[in-house]
Amino acid sequence: MTQQPPSQPAPDPSADSAAWAPFRPKRGRAVALGVVWSSLAVFGAIAVVMPAQVDGRWGLGDRLMFFGLGVVIAFLAWRYASIAAVPSRAGLVVRNLVLTRTLEWPEVVGIQFGGGEPWVTLDLEDGDTVAVMAIQKADGPLAGREASRLAALVQAFGEAREPDRPQDLT
Repeated sequence: MTQQPPSQPAPDPSADSAAWAPFRPKRGRAVALGVVWSSLAVFGAIAVVMPAQVDGRWGLGDRLMFFGLGVVIAFLAWRYASIAAVPSRAGLVVRNLVLTRTLEWPEVVGIQFGGGEPWVTLDLEDGDTVAVMAIQKADGPLAGREASRLAALVQAFGEAREPDRPQDLT
């Protein structure tokens, strides 16, 4: 069942350039960017001030590996901070934590944002669903407005194509 997010009337996406703004999480993005910079700073500082050769345990390789751990943590947090859904007249590019998927508007038949789901999910014409992690419940009322904006885009541009019918040759 497709649920429309409860909120104010949806904007007309064809007339409003703000309707085409990218969808991005707010709180999660801020936290992730903080983790990026703090992990680089903390792991970098510890790698520099780590006591050298205490009983032959901490060498240059150990320092580099410790800093490398900070770089890996920073990369994962940066990837989380780069979550987005970018609408255009052609469709929607959904960049989640691991995968990026490009959808044409006619592929999207519904939008769900309710119950215990942490983010919006799109129902596709082939029966599949796609999570849109860029619109997260953690953002509170903003998430409802963003879900309504996405629902307006889906409604305006997302009518599914009719399946090909065999032609009657008689």
